[in-house]
Amino acid sequence: MKNPFEQVKGYSEIREDIAALTRYGEDFRDTRGVVNASVDLYHPKKLNLTVSEIIGETPRTKTLRLISDTGYLPPFQAGQYVNLFVETKGIRSSRPYSIASPPNQRAYYDLTIKAVPDGFVSDFLLEDIMIGDQLESTGPMGGFFHNPLVHSDDVVYVAGGSGITPMMSMIREATDRGLDRNIHLLYGSRNTGDIIYKEELERLMATHENLTVDFVISEPDDGYQGLTGFIDGQLLKERVGDLSKKTFFLCGPEAMYKFCQRELQNLRLRCKQIRVEIFGPPGNVTEEPGWPEGLNSEVTFKVKVSNGRTLEVTAGEPLMCGLERQQLELPAACRSGECSYCRVKLVSGKIFHAAGTKLRKSDLQFNYIHPCMAYPLEDLEILL
Repeated sequence: MKNPFEQVKGYSEIREDIAALTRYGEDFRDTRGVVNASVDLYHPKKLNLTVSEIIGETPRTKTLRLISDTGYLPPFQAGQYVNLFVETKGIRSSRPYSIASPPNQRAYYDLTIKAVPDGFVSDFLLEDIMIGDQLESTGPMGGFFHNPLVHSDDVVYVAGGSGITPMMSMIREATDRGLDRNIHLLYGSRNTGDIIYKEELERLMATHENLTVDFVISEPDDGYQGLTGFIDGQLLKERVGDLSKKTFFLCGPEAMYKFCQRELQNLRLRCKQIRVEIFGPPGNVTEEPGWPEGLNSEVTFKVKVSNGRTLEVTAGEPLMCGLERQQLELPAACRSGECSYCRVKLVSGKIFHAAGTKLRKSDLQFNYIHPCMAYPLEDLEILL
């Protein structure tokens, strides 16, 4: 039977090259896998971790200190996160958590978890996890970190709630290593009991002249003498001074970072001066601009999947969460529409992408969606 590849232009030349390389080239079979093993040290697909210590931070917040089963943890940039996988109530899901410990020590990763309303994963981590339990995560990832080639060494961190965690890693690294970086942290909390790392931040500020910390309390107790209200443009100008040459890092609950982002934009800062970290989908997608008028969040739709299953999901829940609840796990990392790790092809139907979803030009061209931030508007068919 005639070889059909012989009809392909250049096939004979390729065969001649292969024959020459086989005869005279170097044999790399003995080193097969060495490159992949080296890459995995820095960018592992999965990490097996053990809870070595549980540290109470506030009444609603704990830090899980995680060590590697192999004794090795990959390097990371201060501000990056890992995506933590858990299985609870028969459902396997995941959530991204910033590494709060500094990158200059890698004996452990500290992940600080705060209770959230109806927190499916956070409730499990805070209430059920014990010392010695095993967890699985991705390797470190994310672009929310200080790049000395791009960002000013005069930085302002604007944090709210558990949004302090990536900034804490940056602050710990800068103070541990004595980095030549001027840092001003404005940290918003509901009350003084909600301030995470309060004593450590006060101690670091007292011992490092290049660190200023302002706690801003939105619901102060009677007699509180510190800053109150919200972190708005007026407060930023009063506390920070000249903003023109500073780089701002912003992370916190949805309502807080949306408010603060608008305030920073109103101060006419350049886009490259503002770095924003987003954790997860919106709390109520029906309040997002562009959501179809009259579509109730409880309406259900069918999703036909390429593996042959047909599942039922609700309009007001991210497609990924709806599929996970029915034991269909998708690849996941940021769960915020940024990394594109979870993307799937939409064969038919319409979806709504929440604000902040970073679709590539190719995604739009070939109809790929990010299910972590995609909401069904009608019956769907997807290709995994």
